[in-house]
This record gives sequence, C-alpha cells and structure tokens, in this order.
Amino acid sequence: MLIGLQNVTFEFGARTIVSEATWHIQPGDRIGLIGYNGTGKSTLLKVLVGEYQPSVGTVEKGRDTTIGYLHQDLLSFDTNDSITEVALSAFEKVRALEKQIEALGKELEANSENEDLLIKYTDALHEMDVLEGYNIHYKTEEVLHGLGFSNEDLIRPYKEFSGGWRMRVLLAKMILQQPDVLLLDEPTNHLDLPSIEWLERYLLTYKGSVVIVSHDKYFLNRMVNKIVEIYQRQLNIYTGNYDFYEKEKFIRIEMQQKSFENQQDYIRQQERFIERFKAKASKAAQAQSVQKRLDKLDVIEDVQLERPDLRINFQVDKTPGRVLVSLKHVHKQFGDNVILDEALAEIDRGDKIALIGANGKGKSTLLRIVAGVENYEGERVWGHNVDESFYAQHQLEALNINNTILDEMKDAGSKKTEPELRALLGCFLFSGDDTDKKIRVLSGGEKARVALAKTIVSKANFLMLDEPTNHLDMHSVELLADALNKYEGSIILVSHDRFFISKTANKIWEIVDHKIKEFKGSYAEWVEWTERMEARKKVEEKSNRQDGKGDEKKDNEPVKKEVPVAKHEEKPSVNGQKGGAPINRELQKELQKYQRKLQQLEVDVSKAADTKLTLESEMANPLVYSDKNKYKAVETDYENAKKNLVVLNKDYEMVFEKVMVLEEQLN
Repeated sequence: MLIGLQNVTFEFGARTIVSEATWHIQPGDRIGLIGYNGTGKSTLLKVLVGEYQPSVGTVEKGRDTTIGYLHQDLLSFDTNDSITEVALSAFEKVRALEKQIEALGKELEANSENEDLLIKYTDALHEMDVLEGYNIHYKTEEVLHGLGFSNEDLIRPYKEFSGGWRMRVLLAKMILQQPDVLLLDEPTNHLDLPSIEWLERYLLTYKGSVVIVSHDKYFLNRMVNKIVEIYQRQLNIYTGNYDFYEKEKFIRIEMQQKSFENQQDYIRQQERFIERFKAKASKAAQAQSVQKRLDKLDVIEDVQLERPDLRINFQVDKTPGRVLVSLKHVHKQFGDNVILDEALAEIDRGDKIALIGANGKGKSTLLRIVAGVENYEGERVWGHNVDESFYAQHQLEALNINNTILDEMKDAGSKKTEPELRALLGCFLFSGDDTDKKIRVLSGGEKARVALAKTIVSKANFLMLDEPTNHLDMHSVELLADALNKYEGSIILVSHDRFFISKTANKIWEIVDHKIKEFKGSYAEWVEWTERMEARKKVEEKSNRQDGKGDEKKDNEPVKKEVPVAKHEEKPSVNGQKGGAPINRELQKELQKYQRKLQQLEVDVSKAADTKLTLESEMANPLVYSDKNKYKAVETDYENAKKNLVVLNKDYEMVFEKVMVLEEQLN
C-alpha cells in the first residue's frame, strides 16, 4: 500500500464528508474519485495529503511514498522565472548536482593534480548519469510542448500567463517529478483536446499510481481501472472504468432500495408492536427491548433522497429556413495572427456542430462571428425565421445583480411556470432556497450556470454555446447532453468535453490552415477517420522513404488533399467505373479479400484490448492481489494478452499497408 484511509471519519464544520471510510491506494492503481458537486472530493484529497486531519481513524502512508498533488489553490503561486525554469524546479536534486559539477570543474581547472577533487568530480558525473540528469531539459520541453506550449512560450515569464496556462505549467512540474502517487484535482479543466489526449497517453504509461477527480466521463473511461465514489458519506469502490461503475451502481442502488424498503417494513412492524404493548404491564419489558433494538439499528438510507432525476426540455417556437447562416470569404486576424482567411461555411437546419481543436486556433472567435458579435471582413448571411440564443462567458455581465436566480429566469421570457423553472434550475445545481439567492452573491461559476440556464430556457431554434459544460457536474452534463440530443433546433458549440460532444454533435468543424474544415458525422466517426488518415500518412511516408523520394516533390506536382467523408458516404462512380477508368477486377477481388481480413483484425484487436483491460482490473482487485496463486495466474494471462495484442497490432499494420497499396493501384 502507498497511501490510504483506515476507518476515517471527517467532518467539515457541521457536515460529515465521510464516515468510517477505509480506502487503500495500491501500486498500479489508476483511480477516478467521483461524486456529486459538494460531496467533498477535493476535501478528501486534502485529507490524504495531510492538509486536513480526520476526526476519527488514521491516514496511512508508506515510509518512502512520494505524493504529487495538483489542486486549484496552486494558482496563488507567482514568479518572474520562465515557465521552463518553473517546470525544471521538479529536478531539485539534479539542479543541485549541476551546480556541484560546475563548481568542481572550476576547481579542477585551477588544481588539476588533486586526486580527491577528481574522484568527487567523477562520482558526481556518474550520479548525474544514473539520474538521467543530462535529459532533464529535453524532458521538460517535451512535457511543456505536450501540454500546448510553443517554443516561444518556453522563455516567457510564468506571471505573464493566465490561470489556465499557469495550471498547465504546474501540472508539467508535477509530471516531471514522477511521484509514487499523483493526486489530480480536475486536471482537464484548463486543457484543450490535443493536450487532454497527450495527458492521457502520458498517464497510461505512468509507472506510479494516479487518483483523478474529474467530471470528464470520456477521460475517466480511458484512464482509470478503479472508481471510488463518495455516496451518502461512504466510499464505494468499483473495480473497472466509468462505464463499468455506472452498470454496477445501478445494480447496487436497486439492492439498496430493496433493503431500505424491507427495513422500513420491519421498522413499521416493530413500532406497531411497541405502540400496542408499551402500556401493558405484561408486555412493557418486551416492548422496551424492541425499542432498544430499533435504537441500535443501522438505518439504511433511501437512495432516492440524494438527487432527483430531473429532465431539461427545450421548446422551439418557429421553424427556420433550410439554411440558418452562411459565411462567405470571411477573414479575421489579430495583429499578425491570422485566424480565418477566405473561409466558407454553412449551417443548415438540423445541424448540431461541435467546433473543436487546440486553444488559440480561433474557435470562440469563429463562434462570435457566427453570432454577429465579432468584427470581421467578408459576408455573413442570416437565414429566414432564425431565432437565436448565444451563451458565452461575457454574458455573465448582463445578469441583473439585484435579481434573485428565480427572478432572472422569469425575466428570460420563456413563459414557463415557477415549478418548471425550479426544476430546470435543479439541473444546474440550484435547489430549494438556492433559487432565492441574489445574483450579486454568486460565484463566477454559479453566475455561468445561471446564464446557461437562461440561454436554454428560451424558445430559440438556433443555439450558440461556448463551453456550456464548464461548472457542471457529470450528472448535469448528461442531462444537458440528453436535452440537446432531443432538441429540434440547430446548435453550434465549442467544448473540450468529448463525452458531451459525442452525445450531441452530428458534424465536426475544425479550423485548419485558416479555413473551416467540416466533417459530416459523429465525433466517434471523426476520431476513426483522423486515425485512419494518420495511419495512411505514415504508410505513404514510409513508402516514400523506401523509394528514396523522401519529402521532395516536383514544383509542378499537385498535392493530394484528403476530404473528410463519413463512413456512410462513398466516392461517386461513373457507369461502374471510378473516375471513368476501367476497374481491374483481379485487383478489386484482392482488395476486397484484404478489406475483409482488416475488418476481422479490427474486431480481434478490439477484443484483445478489452481482455487486457479486464485482466488489468482483475490484478487491481484486492481478492486477487491478496492471493498469491490467483495473482500469479492472472498475471500470466495478462502477459499472454499483452503479447497477443502486440502480434495482432503488427498483423493489422501489415494488412492496412496492403489495403492502402491496393487502393492506390485501383485509383
């Protein structure tokens, strides 16, 4: 065990966060710590690292266990040092050794015959080699680049960056320290999609254990092999990813509800007995005995009390024309930074577009251009009967600070009843007396939730949403995604939440080379397409290198450009011929054979990956790793599964290359 809680009870003021909780973090654990907003996830991390002391029980920690803790309070740190220097401070021992080697080198220049000095210098160089100290600058730059920093950023002072970018620097420092346990509180909050994907790849190969607090279901599904849920002041542990947790949680809730109902029947029966016989002298002692048993009873809570299952319903007043917005020859730049140049795009009725990509590419700028609140060159044509509603962070300033939350919703003009408005606000984490709070006393996150609730309560047929899931917990994100999925109007949204995008979007927009690149299909189809294009690009590059072509091209040689096509779309044919050229039937048969083989390999690779993941989960199961024989058997199966997956991936690459070559010959 690296660190854990043993029968811990912790109270925060008058509220109990956990009661008699036991939780041990083992080597190799990748844990998602989840729970509704306000249940105490961040507080529990502080108990683990010793910032808070439990009322009862103990926090246990291995003698040599090192812990890295990333939390929002770190943003108070400030310095004039460059971000590279801040990240390099992870290597305290190596940096001290660098100074020692430099000092010893200078001494040797002055006294080269001193053997003791030479031995110290040699030992220091050897220690530097053991610590891989010569690679720290390369490692630091690699991590910072992975988290989205450019070469120019590396020399900029830390204090020049905004809160989100500062958090990335501190995350880089923590990653470079490589502690035994990484505690990450909402690490994806300040990351764009490419940076989240980089962090996933890094953490999947991280040798230490990781505990992650996150509302990003997609991230948790890919990252964790165990879920720890704070629920009704207890820690419930599930061995598997988030999808596994959801299935098991449903079963557990059903069982708890039945137990609750059975216990309530028992309590009512015993209370009737007490009420009936407590006044009778012959039965009074027996009634008192029954009452004592009831007083000692460990009461099962009603699972329905924790969170009502509310639903958000959108209504659309009028139907717009076929085209809602057309962008023609749009140009936008900030100084020398060109965002869009001669960009063309169209939003049709029924489109649900996710605008994705790295930070700084201009996603929010493009959204504001669509909304008509950003200056630009070119033409934006608004369609017929379009009734729009735009949500962005700056709308917080438009809230009336003297209104209550409920009054602000009434002013939105939706004509919904007060119970309907209260139900909607419940989805945005405002329940009971919260709705009577004045806007002026709300935090930034709470104001953002009110502004979002106002946006979606309108009867608009076109919604423009900039990061709508910020400040929402997973339950609320699911409710919002479900509502937008059923929404009859059109949507364009900016989000880094891949679960949310996958549930809502039927088109993907990216800004590539200052143009708007559209993919017609879901997020999952877009991911599959991009991976296929990347694999094809690698095959072509490899083929070029083998042919001795390298990257050289003739000046007049046209460059082929891939056009994103969803899986259900096919390239047009003319009279049974592609592009009018006769089809080589033998090649076509061979291609079909390899395509079938490729499809089968995709299934086999997917099954092998699932098997490997299942065995990983089994190895993390206390019932397995506490039994030496069981663990050894599972470990053997796991090693075989890894080898099988490697072989299948190699076969897949070979067949994929063959398919690419045959397709090229046919085209």
